[in-house]
Amino acid sequence: MRYSQFLSFEWKQFKRSSSFQKGIGIKIVLLLAALYFIAAFTGLGLVAYYLIQKSFPQLDPIVVVNNYLIFWFLLDLTYRFFLQQLPVMNIKPFMLVPVKRSTIIHYLLVKTSWSFFNWLPLFFFIPFAIILLVEAYPLIQVMGWLVAMILFTLSLNYLNFLINKNNTYFYGLVSLIFGFAALRYFNIYDITVLAGEFFNKMYSLWYAFLIPLLLLVLLYRRNYAFVRKSFYLDDAIRKEKKLVKTQEFSFLNRFGKMAPFLKNDLKLILRNARPKQVLFMSFLFLFYGLIFYTQETYSDSPAFLVFASVFITGGFLLSYGQLVPSWDSEYYKLLMSQNIPYRQYLESKWYLMLVAVIISFILATPYIYFGWDIYAMIAAGAIFNIGLNSFITLFGGALNRVPVELNVKAKAFGNTQGFNPTQLLIALPKMLGPMLIFYIPYKLINFNAGLLVLALSGLIGLMLKSFFLNKIESIYQKGKYKTIAAFNEKK
Repeated sequence: MRYSQFLSFEWKQFKRSSSFQKGIGIKIVLLLAALYFIAAFTGLGLVAYYLIQKSFPQLDPIVVVNNYLIFWFLLDLTYRFFLQQLPVMNIKPFMLVPVKRSTIIHYLLVKTSWSFFNWLPLFFFIPFAIILLVEAYPLIQVMGWLVAMILFTLSLNYLNFLINKNNTYFYGLVSLIFGFAALRYFNIYDITVLAGEFFNKMYSLWYAFLIPLLLLVLLYRRNYAFVRKSFYLDDAIRKEKKLVKTQEFSFLNRFGKMAPFLKNDLKLILRNARPKQVLFMSFLFLFYGLIFYTQETYSDSPAFLVFASVFITGGFLLSYGQLVPSWDSEYYKLLMSQNIPYRQYLESKWYLMLVAVIISFILATPYIYFGWDIYAMIAAGAIFNIGLNSFITLFGGALNRVPVELNVKAKAFGNTQGFNPTQLLIALPKMLGPMLIFYIPYKLINFNAGLLVLALSGLIGLMLKSFFLNKIESIYQKGKYKTIAAFNEKK
């Protein structure tokens, strides 16, 4: 079977799926965002040489770029980990027909090379290389360096595949990064110096591109072996035996008709791997303020402190809430076939986020150490999360029709399954909204006025709870059957 046939099958699957029916507006916004980043990276590539030359006239711009490439690639790997959707393909039908497994696996891996995340860095490296040639740098060295950068970018693509699919690679890489960071922090050894020397060698020795080429081949082969290992039909249908403990959560009965939904959510979180990871991630959000409150840089920019304050109490809301109703995708059809009002389902999710914000606010009490102004900012952020961000999150769920597998051992910590670019767009008002609401009265009046307006906006949203839930319920109702159909699609 040729690759063109695979492409034909996937195009038909995409065209017939519910994702093809999503709003054209979202697609236009995503296209505009892609064009913006392409323009930004291209512009940076064209002016980087001259900016460095102006700022550091005593240094060679290519040397400066090479010295900081390690941070570029770490940042590249980070946003890939959270944003890049790994290739998926319905392989079960091909397991039953005479198609070589190697052909399917090679197609799946080669498909990752066409990701937007592999093309985006090229819009910086290629213009920068062109400027180097214009400035009379040796052609063979510039081309060798450019090829090496392309190969490193592709290597990150396959490394991201491994760390997303295997905990061993993920924890090993994280331990290595934290180890190097600790060595630098305690002035034992600065790994960035060695990295700078390495990338400078990549430029001075044109044939050094063979090193990233070898790395790319090794990572490709490792990915191939990893996928082939589990490429069996019986691996997909094998049952796993578990010891299940029952929990009643009778204390939730006081919530009346919403109690069954709340109990179901708590059991889902406590019994499944993916929700546990998200719960742990939301706990880590409590320490987010340490990044901002300990830096004098942000003391004159309180809008950024508001950004941190919203994150401190909104960890669970932002991480767990953004995947409503995907958490229930495995039994969503059964849930929707019951004689229950949609309103109760949504309100139970809202109360779960409300309790999480309150608990986070209580756990954030030690931030009083940084002053009462900071703690008041956290309180205002908590009120905003309850009164507005919670409803924005539920609204975003109506646009999220990507199913989530609750127990996927092959996935590493920070599993991004269920994430899609639409959620990123919905996240923007949740992150930038409170900053803007605070900043305008802060700039026009004073700091306290900004906090007061931020808190009042949350209180107003809380007073309009019924109105918001009614509107959100109608949106969920309209897309109910599209959501059910999307959750039934097997990747």
